[in-house]
Amino acid sequence: MEPLTILLALLAVALVLGGIAGALFPLLPGPPLVFAGLWLGAYADGYRHAGFKTLVLIAVVGALAILLDFVAGAFGAKRVGASPQAVTGATLGTLVGLFLGLPGLLFGPFIGAVLGELLAKRSPGQAAASGLGTWLGLLLGAIAKLALSLMMIGVFALAWLV
Repeated sequence: MEPLTILLALLAVALVLGGIAGALFPLLPGPPLVFAGLWLGAYADGYRHAGFKTLVLIAVVGALAILLDFVAGAFGAKRVGASPQAVTGATLGTLVGLFLGLPGLLFGPFIGAVLGELLAKRSPGQAAASGLGTWLGLLLGAIAKLALSLMMIGVFALAWLV
């Protein structure tokens, strides 16, 4: 194997691993990184195993993962009647939570949504329900994004085996 091919393959693996991390952490663009890594892997192989159809399928699954990521938190918030301030608070709580490690990522969206609801003059009970609904939506979105990212990798691996 040529040194350039080895370098491209290693870069492809690094992109895919970064994409898996991005499926869990909101700051990294998970599915696009996974797609970039898989495309680079296909390129390094001369598209012998994973060609146009495989890459289009992977791209569609990646686009679905991105869409679900945007919709999940809002869906969870809407489901419990959260105000726009709660959704904004959950987003800001997620961003602040990034700097506080795992506890910040877990509790930041909830706390942000609750504070947003309280600023919108909602009752503490509604604020807690909105916080929980938003948090559950974001959690389910991250799980779906991870599952779809793994599906992208599975489609690529299947193309290599067939």
